[in-house]
Amino acid sequence: MKKFIVFTILIITVLAFSFLITEQIAAAKPLTKIHFTKTFTSYTDPGSKNGQLTLVLPPNKDSIYTGSLSFVSNSPVKMMILHQITKQESKGQPTWTVDGNNIYAVTESDATSSATLAYTGTAIAFKSNNPFVVTASIDAWVRGQPIDFVSQTTHVTNPEIRLVDQNIPISIPMNSGFFDKGIVNYIVTDVSNKTLADKLTQKNGWNVKYAPKMRWLTNSSQNTIFVFVNGIKGKGFYGFQDEVFGTSPSKDQYTPFASMAIVSWKSGQKPQELQSMEEILRAEKDYRIKLVRTNVVLNTPQIIWPGGQMLTSNKTDSLDSTQILQIDKISKKVTFVAHRAWGPDGRTTYYIIPAATPRGPANLINVPFAGALANSATSNFISEIYQFKNGIIGNGELGFQPNIINTALDERYFPLCRVFIVEWKNDNSAKPLESIADIESKKSDGSVFVTLARPLSEDHLVDCTVIESPKSNNG
Repeated sequence: MKKFIVFTILIITVLAFSFLITEQIAAAKPLTKIHFTKTFTSYTDPGSKNGQLTLVLPPNKDSIYTGSLSFVSNSPVKMMILHQITKQESKGQPTWTVDGNNIYAVTESDATSSATLAYTGTAIAFKSNNPFVVTASIDAWVRGQPIDFVSQTTHVTNPEIRLVDQNIPISIPMNSGFFDKGIVNYIVTDVSNKTLADKLTQKNGWNVKYAPKMRWLTNSSQNTIFVFVNGIKGKGFYGFQDEVFGTSPSKDQYTPFASMAIVSWKSGQKPQELQSMEEILRAEKDYRIKLVRTNVVLNTPQIIWPGGQMLTSNKTDSLDSTQILQIDKISKKVTFVAHRAWGPDGRTTYYIIPAATPRGPANLINVPFAGALANSATSNFISEIYQFKNGIIGNGELGFQPNIINTALDERYFPLCRVFIVEWKNDNSAKPLESIADIESKKSDGSVFVTLARPLSEDHLVDCTVIESPKSNNG
């Protein structure tokens, strides 16, 4: 309750000291680029005293925001675009004010649980009659002072931490395959069998990691990849036709993790190229092929699939929420962004994110929604990634310090991460945390709260493939 009262007072103070911006003054102010993704929790609307509100881009001294915003909420919300006006201008139009002196004209969107909207205004907020939680990805220009309005109001400079080489491009070779008679381009990053991992490393010229624990993955979180060991010659794992997948990102229950099934043509049968799971199962039923399911599991994120592909971005100002820079269909390589984090013991770790669940966060970071991953949310052998909700400003997923990931390239490596949120009880006491031990220490003394990330009350998991040395492992 005290935290809420202090926050409300802070908002009222900011609003009370915000003053009128004319177009002439605004035009003379410098432009600043901002880009971040953050989760906001609603509170009682201080302007109306009924309903709930959260300010995403608060009124800031001499500032106007212009840009776009993508959001997902656990219930329908309206986006409010606020424009500061005078009392004389306020007659006959919807307004919002806290103190009666600083008045804002209001433009509202229709109520929805997710959308991408453009805006220009003095402030941006969300509102609803009921409490809500919303995750928003903001891309904007600020004409005037930057968005660190709290530190300017309280005259406290928030500490920052920016790591060298926070985001590094990495080129990964793509393999070809089929799904439902359509072409698939995919990458192989991890395999639970060392012999196969070594074979694919040599074949692709790129280090495929050995991850023995992947064989424990819940069956319902696995796709199937059909691998041919005889028949039509081709570029498959063993020199025969391309592999066939049982699902793709076009399906809600997609997963990048696939259990391997071995397909071999029986003696006396005339091989032909099979391009779908249905064709394979029919051939097995007709006794033309032998099908052997194995306990070998591969991490095979699909980059291009029938009817779609992963989104690319040509942004150069910020790569924190970018996953892919380029897909080269001629050279058959995809350029991912490897994000820097601290590993479990504090050593530098890089990872890529090729898939996630639930749909909202997956859309915000531009990766395929992999609904089947949620089936492993309660497994005690998957990894964890810690994102920071407040504290020291930095390149982390939520705009604060870099993430900490508790998996490394050893016998315990597992490239599926459950997402946790770390929140400092007191922003002013925040300091860099660089290991799992650091988090546990601050958690035990009550300095931080650690909670499961559950946007829209759904489990949040990501394919967190570790890339050990991006500068040298460039395909």
